[in-house]
Amino acid sequence: MKVEQIYTGCLAQGAYYIVSNGEAAIIDPLREIQPYLDRLAKDGVKLKYIFETHFHADFVSGHVDLSRKTGAPIVYGPNAACEFECISAQDGQIFELGQVKIKVLHTPGHTMESTTFLLIDENGKDHAIFSGDTLFLGDVGRPDLAQKAASMTQEQLAGLLYVSLYAKIMPLADDVIVYPAHGAGSACGKNMMKETVDTLGNQKKVNYALNQPNKEAFIAAVTEGLLPPPAYFGANVAMNKKGYASVEDVIHRGTTALTPAEFEAVAESAGALILDTRDSAEFWKGFVPQSINIGLKGDFAPWVGAMIVDVQQPILLVTEPGVEEEAVIRLSRVGFDNVLGYLKGGFEAWKQEGREVDTVNRIPAAKFAQEVKIGESMVVDIRKESEYQAEHVEEAYNKPLAYINEWIKDINPSEHFFLHCAGGYRSMIAASILQSRGYRNFTEVEGGFKAIAETGLPKTDYVCQSKMMKI
Repeated sequence: MKVEQIYTGCLAQGAYYIVSNGEAAIIDPLREIQPYLDRLAKDGVKLKYIFETHFHADFVSGHVDLSRKTGAPIVYGPNAACEFECISAQDGQIFELGQVKIKVLHTPGHTMESTTFLLIDENGKDHAIFSGDTLFLGDVGRPDLAQKAASMTQEQLAGLLYVSLYAKIMPLADDVIVYPAHGAGSACGKNMMKETVDTLGNQKKVNYALNQPNKEAFIAAVTEGLLPPPAYFGANVAMNKKGYASVEDVIHRGTTALTPAEFEAVAESAGALILDTRDSAEFWKGFVPQSINIGLKGDFAPWVGAMIVDVQQPILLVTEPGVEEEAVIRLSRVGFDNVLGYLKGGFEAWKQEGREVDTVNRIPAAKFAQEVKIGESMVVDIRKESEYQAEHVEEAYNKPLAYINEWIKDINPSEHFFLHCAGGYRSMIAASILQSRGYRNFTEVEGGFKAIAETGLPKTDYVCQSKMMKI
């Protein structure tokens, strides 16, 4: 028996590859399936099952394409109403894989179809659980994402999650390995550990949700402090439930090379959003006007999902040469399939033709320290609330990037402000969005709070509620 975790850092997502005696199963596969096909061919094994722990909200799974290519059936737990051919398994049902078995443990709460798959080894011993979004390391799945579909409140779903965990998971042996669907950085939980594998025994000790005295306390603990989910979550659930276009077709269309003239014509005719995936250190010096900068070398896909509300939005790409396909694939992982092509030759080709360019007013942290007047200048810190609360520039306002579409309307276009995040990645996203909507009354700080902290400017952990965004 072989169990391999295939972890994708930018999504904080874990897929799993299990092999026993010439047969394989894949749990929660990513959208692009070629790496799985290559692995199956290399190992000389047949894919027998594709298991899905639930209808994922934060990424589009590769289950439909993988089933098309291999003929392997897609297996969900109970209550899964797929709009394609799938097995909606019964609680307790056993699936044989070579010399091992996979048992279905229906664990609703995160969603109604949420299921944990228990791997039983060749000797009949419980070996591991693939817990999906039911149990994370240090946390449990948020119970607020399926409220509308389930016609239940988040408190009712949390109650179901409590029963699932305490009746189905907690009785398992301490040495059972826990393989979750996500780790730290995912929006599917609020308190996940950085580790991606653990024993159930250790989770029983350290996981706050597994140490509540009763059901009422559990419900209160897991529903406290939940932030609104990213806008693209609903669309991803629908794609996972209904099916989607072949990723091969998405990649083929998205990697269409366009000359600057063709690029400009498509942008105008299709109403396409120009997404520049270069590093912020390059973007600010020059870019195609109206471009939005979300760097590929970062949490690219989640930020695209958070910033671009409509997954059907036509998109044109500006990238560093050679990474066009990677950008298209990473967009497809979160359901953004409508990429119409990329700028051939990148921004340099645009500039060499003498076309109009734009820039961002960026200054080093040292210059910011010289120019800012604490208590007089407006400083907008777009880090998460928890980062801001830990330490921030005195008198700074906290306006998290995730909610820019809400706070942007409150900006006074005649009042200057300084803009920063932790290191420059998020603040350049904000800067590009602001400029695309006509706001130019700001200065972005290079290096963010990390660089600011080294300047000697006064910092504090005191939180003035009037300076924080009310979410």
